[in-house]
Amino acid sequence: MEELRERIEKIKQKLNLEKIRQQARQIEILSGQPEFWQDQQKATEEMKRLTGLQKQIEKIEELEKLLAQGKGAELEKKLNEMELTTFLGGEYDSLPAIFSIHAGQGGTEAMDWAAMLKRMYTRYFEKKGWEYEQIDETPGEEAGIKSTVLKVNAPYAYGYLKYEAGTHRLVRQSPFNADRLRQTSFALVEVLPQIKEAPEVGIKEDELEWEFFRASSQGGQNVQKVSSAVRLKHKPTGIVVTSQSQRYQEQNRKSALELLRAKLWGLRQAQVKEEEQKLKEGRTKAAWGTQIRSYVLHPYKMVKDLRTGFETTNPETVLNGELEGFVEAEIRQLS
Repeated sequence: MEELRERIEKIKQKLNLEKIRQQARQIEILSGQPEFWQDQQKATEEMKRLTGLQKQIEKIEELEKLLAQGKGAELEKKLNEMELTTFLGGEYDSLPAIFSIHAGQGGTEAMDWAAMLKRMYTRYFEKKGWEYEQIDETPGEEAGIKSTVLKVNAPYAYGYLKYEAGTHRLVRQSPFNADRLRQTSFALVEVLPQIKEAPEVGIKEDELEWEFFRASSQGGQNVQKVSSAVRLKHKPTGIVVTSQSQRYQEQNRKSALELLRAKLWGLRQAQVKEEEQKLKEGRTKAAWGTQIRSYVLHPYKMVKDLRTGFETTNPETVLNGELEGFVEAEIRQLS
């Protein structure tokens, strides 16, 4: 039990528990002031941040309670989960995430695979107790989705999910042809931090091109009367982002700017990595060539991460959101 006590103290130090408590108290004080609620979207984001901070405090208090009760086995399990967070010391690791899935080449098969991945990840978010919201989605013509963009509003969501970025490969018998032929499909996962401000990302108003249109995913009379959805183009890079999940145009404008800021940050990081790669090897690899995990449903059953070597012969549970083993191996080995 003494060893478990020491591990708890190390977690408190690494996470800076006192700072977390101060940040939570500060938001609580501000939320009691009328001007705090004048910007509803900002206030909502701050209250979500408060909830996340309170959950961290509660988790540490739970560890101390289990220690006092002498429940060593249960304590050790929860300690292992909390210790993962201490590996996430990157500048943006503690932030919520913007999580996107894009179907690869392969038509309906790939779009169906993208939808399967969305279901897998949203179930994982739910198991973690993370709140998420859909910002944009393009459905497939026959089945599945071409792409989807989700905001995962939980502390450390970016740190936990960043290694999920890359190409995911599915091998199965096709449900879309009568011969049930074996089919390989690909989908790309993109993970970015929700950045409010970043010194390396500057956005000038004259570089932006705004377009407003009627949302296609909300339904209801509001869609027929108001062009609330937003499409934003960054002219220097050609990056285009869309936000149509919010009811009001101004809310979608803010979401679109947030998505663009994250995309520009991701582009900047990719450029830095590309330069590093050139210096190391004199060549670079295309992002789509970065296959990180294979999900095989036929002729045998296996999910294997190609970077960590972690694997399981039960793909059904993985596709139902049981990703802890993969995520833990990534954080411990790749951080």
